[in-house]
Amino acid sequence: MATAAGVARSQASAANASLAEHHLAAIETRPVPLPWPRLVGRNAKLDIHGRGPTITAVILHTDRGASGWGEILPGPPGIETLREQFLGQPISQLLAAETGILSKSLTPLDVALHDLAGIILDQPVWRLIGGGQTPQLFPIYSGMIYFDDLTPVERPGGIDQVLRNCEADRALGYRQLKVKIGRGLRWMDKTEGIQRDIEVVRAIAGAFPDCQLLVDGNDGFDVPGLITFLKGIQGIPLVWIEEPFVENEQRWREIHDWTRRFGFERTLLADGEQNNDYPLLETLEADGILQVRLCDILGFGFTRWRQLMPRLERTKTQASPHAWGSGLKTIYTAHLLAALGNAPTIEGVTCSHEAVDFGENLIRDGQQQVSNQPGFGLKLKT
Repeated sequence: MATAAGVARSQASAANASLAEHHLAAIETRPVPLPWPRLVGRNAKLDIHGRGPTITAVILHTDRGASGWGEILPGPPGIETLREQFLGQPISQLLAAETGILSKSLTPLDVALHDLAGIILDQPVWRLIGGGQTPQLFPIYSGMIYFDDLTPVERPGGIDQVLRNCEADRALGYRQLKVKIGRGLRWMDKTEGIQRDIEVVRAIAGAFPDCQLLVDGNDGFDVPGLITFLKGIQGIPLVWIEEPFVENEQRWREIHDWTRRFGFERTLLADGEQNNDYPLLETLEADGILQVRLCDILGFGFTRWRQLMPRLERTKTQASPHAWGSGLKTIYTAHLLAALGNAPTIEGVTCSHEAVDFGENLIRDGQQQVSNQPGFGLKLKT
């Protein structure tokens, strides 16, 4: 009887043989507007975020008529360099179904190559990367609850505006809301800012009892300030506390100890979005201090996330790749986690569907569904 590992190797070999029949014939790019449904205001560090990005899509074509696409981050290497390096090569020399891209220099094309491979093999990405026949589904949170009580400057909307935003996101299907905190770092007096953070979280919890809450400090706190905030919301359960300060071992150990002793023992501690000290993250994860890794799905890399997941599982660390900015990143994250599991929730970024058909990738009953169509199930509209 064939072992599971043997079957997997056989399937991977067949998949790579099919990929070898296609050669990369063209690489093109296109701007794609992905506006958010409303103006998004400040967080602890940054001023008004605006109305959403116009991302660059990279579209890959093969000599046999297959096409796949994905978001590409700005910066080197440029498209001309990628064309010089990779045009004419068989897809099997660019990506292996069982591992991902085969060269670090292909990182800008990572999600586009996964989409293309799924289309060539007639499989959704989550199944292509080892998801079996049924995807694992997870809750999705709105990542769009910012300091909209403080804007516009000449006529601030107050807490009522934050509640209106929460209601709009709840109407879209979200049953988790990530609330930005840290008003006392730049925008208010420190004491008054923490008090406003407390008032906002308490108001949201009271208005939306069917929604779970997460908080994100964007490095806006010190340890005493964060403890003051947590004392102010005691009795309100939190899914997680994210990035309250720049990664620091002593601070995280203090907060882990305090939360476990004073009513937040089930609250996950999450970090790793930016300014990453990877050895420090690994130490804190191995010691059980941090429970969730947050590196960006594109900045860190889709293939790199595939490689990281087994190590996280060994330390019982969960994964929830950062997806803020683009609704496409939410879908890439959802396919990764639908295949590999090991996640508490997914970051949702609501955006217009005017330029992209999201297909079966939709929110249902508070969970992010993933498409069963080939690739990521995302289609560029002309």
